[in-house]
Amino acid sequence: MAGPRDPAERCSCRNTNCVERPLRRLFEGLASGVAACPWPFVLVPLLLSGGLGAGFVFLPQRQANDIEEQFTPTWGPAKAERDFVRRHFPTDDSERFSAPRLPTEGAYAALIAVATNGTSVLEPAAWADVLRLNAAVHDTEYERLCARTAGGCASPNPLLSRRGDAGPPAPGSLRFPVNGSEFLGAALGGVETDGGRLLRARALKLLYYLREDGPEAQDSRQWLESFLQSISSKVADLRLGSIQVTYFTSLSRQEEFEGNTRSVIPLFSITYFLTITFSIISCLRLSCIRNNTWLASCGVLSSGLAVLSSFGLMLFCGVPFVVTVANAPFLILGVGVDDMFIMIASWEQSLMKKEKSNVKSLLAETYAEAALSVTITTLTDVLAFFIGTWTAFPSVRSFCLYTGTAFVFCYVYTLTFFGAVLVLNHKREQGNRHWLTCMRVDVGKDQAENSCLYNACCIGSCSGQPSQPEGEHPMSTFLKKYYGPFITNKWIKVLMVLLYGAYLGGSIYGCTQIREGIDLRNLANDASYVIPYYDDEDKYFSTYGPRVMVVIAESVDYWNESVRLAIESCTQNLENISYVDKNYSESWLRVYTGLAKRGLVNIDSKTDFLNNLNVLFRIIPSFEWDINKTQDEIEASRFFIQTVNVTSAVDEKNLLSQLREAAKQCSIPLKVYHPAFIYYDQYLVIVQNTVQNVVIAAGAMLVVSLLLIPNPLCCLWVTFAIASVIVGVAGFMTFWKVNLDSISMINLVICIGFSVDFSAHISYAFVTSGESSANKRSIEALSLLGYPVLQGAVSTILGIVVLAASNTYIFRTFFKIMFLVILFGALHGLVFIPVFLTVFGNFGRSSNTKS
Repeated sequence: MAGPRDPAERCSCRNTNCVERPLRRLFEGLASGVAACPWPFVLVPLLLSGGLGAGFVFLPQRQANDIEEQFTPTWGPAKAERDFVRRHFPTDDSERFSAPRLPTEGAYAALIAVATNGTSVLEPAAWADVLRLNAAVHDTEYERLCARTAGGCASPNPLLSRRGDAGPPAPGSLRFPVNGSEFLGAALGGVETDGGRLLRARALKLLYYLREDGPEAQDSRQWLESFLQSISSKVADLRLGSIQVTYFTSLSRQEEFEGNTRSVIPLFSITYFLTITFSIISCLRLSCIRNNTWLASCGVLSSGLAVLSSFGLMLFCGVPFVVTVANAPFLILGVGVDDMFIMIASWEQSLMKKEKSNVKSLLAETYAEAALSVTITTLTDVLAFFIGTWTAFPSVRSFCLYTGTAFVFCYVYTLTFFGAVLVLNHKREQGNRHWLTCMRVDVGKDQAENSCLYNACCIGSCSGQPSQPEGEHPMSTFLKKYYGPFITNKWIKVLMVLLYGAYLGGSIYGCTQIREGIDLRNLANDASYVIPYYDDEDKYFSTYGPRVMVVIAESVDYWNESVRLAIESCTQNLENISYVDKNYSESWLRVYTGLAKRGLVNIDSKTDFLNNLNVLFRIIPSFEWDINKTQDEIEASRFFIQTVNVTSAVDEKNLLSQLREAAKQCSIPLKVYHPAFIYYDQYLVIVQNTVQNVVIAAGAMLVVSLLLIPNPLCCLWVTFAIASVIVGVAGFMTFWKVNLDSISMINLVICIGFSVDFSAHISYAFVTSGESSANKRSIEALSLLGYPVLQGAVSTILGIVVLAASNTYIFRTFFKIMFLVILFGALHGLVFIPVFLTVFGNFGRSSNTKS
């Protein structure tokens, strides 16, 4: 962006700089080439974009929207634990299916039936509706594909297998949550009990598991897809008057997530319309000769070409295209237009210097001033994105690769394609050609006799005389004469300092309230059928959480009493965690030890221990699936503990960390696992990854600032703005109900680059100003750069504002955080930093600078 008006002042102010001067000479040389022969610089980017755009043919193959793969840590411990469980405890869903023993969620369809009008689902009318619903789902194809145990399909609910077509259980006839050997905690919800006796239940869950291990896996998937297509009509046809039904399948989360990208495509056209309109209005001139409509349109086109080129290149290179990448074009458009405004502002300042009329000199002056600023901001943004690839989340990695590459193309096209357009537009103006028709407008004596309207439309001047370059932009005049003096008034300064204190205090408080992790319901569309299901599940089935496997991961001497006591001690430590109810644990070793204490078996020698296991298996056959036994040893075994009251992301994080800590402290090698832990793992790395990326990126930004803006005061304020804006965004996103997850982490990394964008321009103009007082230097910085900064902020917001209307959490979150980034970045650049510079502005100024 444009700097001081006198290059000599700038050089004397920074006489130790060894980076900026060579860059200026390089940009001046590039400008001379563009000005001498502009058409190749127009055509080559167009042809390059067309060629790279062919990479979009690979888009279907590159789409990688697997939720687990993209939104969980790549090297999460739960993934290794799952692999261990798979190896040592293989499943057989065609003969001995057990849902708690699955290493994955399984293939299933789920229904939640909620009794209407506050009644109980166990009342006769509601129970009859449940039986009719079950019969409608349990068709012949399901009978063929269902997961089987004990010679038949696994029951969708323990009460159905117990009672069949009989009436509902009488109030008080069942115990809850465990009735005999059946755990009802996950089968009934919203229960009322009396002394452990079940009186009523508001909801009942039906789970229809299918085989996924053998050749029927594909048929099972087709059955689930058919289920999703037909269940709504089936429920409507049944006319269930006593229950309301919500549904879900193991495919639902993934299918709904993949549909998010399609929902945002219509917003692209709205975004480009808004951005082009704003750009044209911002660049509009009353003169039809000096009108910059084509400049504005080509500036937006340049951003579009950058998106086409970068995305095509990434697709050619095989980089996965994740749904989060669909946010990138909105951001790139806003940033590209920001660079356009900077170029136009510098170009118009060069035009105001009467002695420079040659187009090469004009463009060289423009590039010398604007290209350095664009280089600084682009370099910081690109660094922020590429540093963002150092993350455990593949979705973040893909987004940063696509967007960082797009910023590089945006930068290159701004200096080539848009620079050439500036030259061609200037030649049109010099030839006094109309902005729309490009026809030469000859001014003769007869033109004065025409109407003012005719002259304005056809000549570009009401008087009939050729238009001349316009003076300072009205917004720059406003900033110089009104806003600048207002913001530097001493009482306004006090007010701004108090306002900043309130901002900082609110931000810090918000940071202490940050919620971590992505709620899986947020991966679906707001109107999706899965949302009511999640609501019912949270409302009625949140008391009892995951049933966690505790795996003894190595071969130990179970027949040694001291080893058994150590295992029991470890089990009790796990059960003492506040999220675990010890009354519902299930341990084969405890039962086996109990048999030994009753004298039924002998387990004090290796041979007896191993041989007598068959006695245990005859009593409880499912325990055979919990022991990986060879002929002469037990390689691994497992037992289960029941978690309770895991109702929030904080609970999930605490549960996982406490379980793993208790397992780590055990003298016996233990692993704790549940399929949900794959997603819980994000809580353990999200803060660490975010802080790591933010600190590294901030350090890189500081190094770049020192190299390209080698002024200690300027670098100090750039660093201050980075820290202040990050704290503000992190704090206020909490108030806007945005969690710290892999999606918001992307934006916090972006935040660093944008913080530099807004702060560097104003602080750099201040420290290189030759005005005599700090107030005057602040006013000059605002008058020179305030309007382009404001234009850039507004254009970026316009580029993303349509995402606020999205019915998908991912895109709304992107809008919310980017809006905070731009708002706070612009607030710092246009309000806080100009005020603080007037207070601390004399520190770090060169003695060669006028004071």
